Amino acid sequence: MIKRAFIFGAMAAGALALAGCDGMLPMGEAEAALDIPEIEAGELSEATMIDITRQLSSDEFGGRMPGTKGEELTVALLTERFEAAGLQPGNNGSWVQEVPLIEITGTNFAPLTITNGETDLAFDYGTEWTAVTYREDAQTQIANSDLVFVGYGINAPEKGWNDYEGVDVKGKTVVILVNDPDWETEGLEGPFNGKAMTYYGRWSYKYEEAARQGAAAALIVHDTDPASYGWNVVESSWGGPQAYPQRGENAPPLTSLNGWVQKEVAREILAAAGQDLDALTAAAKTEGFEAVDLGMTASTSFESTFRSFTSQNVIGVLPGSEAPDEYVLHTAHWDHLGTCNPPADDGDNICNGAVDNATGTAALVALAEAHAKAGAPRRSLVFLAVTAEESGLLGAYYYASNPVFPLDQTVGGINMDAFQVAGPAKDVTVVGPGKSQLDAFLDAALAADGRVATPNPKPEAGYYYRSDHFAFAKQGVPMLYIDGGEDLIDGGREAGAAVAKDYTDNRYHGPKDEFNEEWDWSGVMADLQLFYRIGRSMAMSTSWPNWNDGDEFRGVRDESCASSEAGC
Repeated sequence: MIKRAFIFGAMAAGALALAGCDGMLPMGEAEAALDIPEIEAGELSEATMIDITRQLSSDEFGGRMPGTKGEELTVALLTERFEAAGLQPGNNGSWVQEVPLIEITGTNFAPLTITNGETDLAFDYGTEWTAVTYREDAQTQIANSDLVFVGYGINAPEKGWNDYEGVDVKGKTVVILVNDPDWETEGLEGPFNGKAMTYYGRWSYKYEEAARQGAAAALIVHDTDPASYGWNVVESSWGGPQAYPQRGENAPPLTSLNGWVQKEVAREILAAAGQDLDALTAAAKTEGFEAVDLGMTASTSFESTFRSFTSQNVIGVLPGSEAPDEYVLHTAHWDHLGTCNPPADDGDNICNGAVDNATGTAALVALAEAHAKAGAPRRSLVFLAVTAEESGLLGAYYYASNPVFPLDQTVGGINMDAFQVAGPAKDVTVVGPGKSQLDAFLDAALAADGRVATPNPKPEAGYYYRSDHFAFAKQGVPMLYIDGGEDLIDGGREAGAAVAKDYTDNRYHGPKDEFNEEWDWSGVMADLQLFYRIGRSMAMSTSWPNWNDGDEFRGVRDESCASSEAGC
């Protein structure tokens, strides 16, 4: 039985009324009432979660690198389980959407050599610096390229901020700080949202802007706190084969080399140039910062081999009973890194990706089963397992650019990436609260389950820009991203923080993210029940939730809806 509750935007202050949270914005008074049905608990299978997570993260699947045998096994498993769950093929009779990619593997890396004619410095690839190329060049060579320190490497006209103003970096190598200038701010006030990272703080933006400025190479200074992960993550994620979308005509410009250097390497380079890293970092945080020509040059080279291949998004749909042309998305990425570099101390080099993201992929199947058992909701439910997230959200971006189901007929969605397997929590962690009216649907589900929301405890990490929902948000589709809770029933917030730290330090993007038969799945199932309630409520609703007034994605959605004859 479905009960309906009409919740107004101004009333969505319940579980998410947390002042100063991660970019939180109040719901606008002018927003229309939202139709938020009350949803009974779903029949969710813990056995499904365990079995699929175990299979996907087994050594047989080889770390689920796109374009490998691991992909073939993954796609076959998901197709089989989606069909058994009661879904229909989601792409015009097919279970898959083909995603054209190219794999680039760098080899024979020369040291990164820095010189000013008097001082010669050389740094070893892997342990001190790492790099890739996005170009299809058999040989990449940076020879005597002038080094320029460009602070945070941001060009944001709407904020009156341009770290490249007055400097010509064409053909040069830019050295860039990670994150935003105000990432150390305690609150969320500042030119770049204070402590909360904006897209300008993400490494992907920094490389894109360096290329637009004509730089030959871009080197980001790795610093664990503002990056929110250690050098081991950089080394494992950027070593080995890298997948990228195949470039078409009129593609944006590219640098020849994009890389990272250890913080102490950057300190040594700047010292040789007569500069101090700490002093330049402090200066880069201020408006009007001027780039610094370091009077030194950089040189390195490496070779690349290429493989063009087609990867696959897997799509299943449960057609709606009354509004089948209106869609609610559930997304998770099925891929991982394949092999890890460096390997673990015991020689294990398979990046099994059990938590990240075999758990989220299993959740797609478990949710599909539960929704099918409950019967078709009024709107269609789409279950989308995307490829190449670890390579830069490539599968999600491809779908968002080539949607099977029109985005202006897509109500919104939920992304699932890495479930917390340390037992039940009183809360859930909301990444990017206050961004959209989907918060009201989350509020209702939390109230039904007797739980509360905690804002992202590390807004400086920019997690909202680091998983697949971001690709859809950029196209205007409202998306929720929710992580496991921090306030564990057994041990409270101290235990929750310890679990998160242990995973980040010892397993994230490493060979020890492996399935464990001793895991406590009760917290996973509680989170999954929350996702079930949210998704089904959206699918039973008649409302079209939007981004909040002033949100960065509101304009895109409004434009999309204004031009639509159907949907929003």
